[in-house]
Amino acid sequence: MNRRDFLILTAGAATALPLAAHAKPLDYMPGLVTKHLKAGDTVFLDFKASWCTTCAAQERVINALKADNPAYENAITFIDVDWDEFGKSELVKSLNIPRRSTLVVLKGEQELGRIVAQTSKADIKGLMDAALGAATA
Repeated sequence: MNRRDFLILTAGAATALPLAAHAKPLDYMPGLVTKHLKAGDTVFLDFKASWCTTCAAQERVINALKADNPAYENAITFIDVDWDEFGKSELVKSLNIPRRSTLVVLKGEQELGRIVAQTSKADIKGLMDAALGAATA
């Protein structure tokens, strides 16, 4: 392999790695949360809307934390719940979700924590650490 081909392949691989490192969260559909909880998974729910600036700020923090610690993505099932589509769903009612920009962690029959409309890296990291602890216990 000549030097030019090597550089092109290396550049292509380096560009692809960050994309592979951040798996897209699952998109919520009825029954998805129950399926994962019954399988013993720790579920991190992100109730969000595409137009919500607080939701976008939370997403940036979550993605940065995942980039810093790949164990989050390896151990936790992340599910995005579109508020515009599912804001009045049974899931929202059963969990008493007050609004979009709510983050909730579930394991089995228990809610392990929640954050409502907060974007603090420390708070979100605390919630993700609680999820990771439950997932790896």
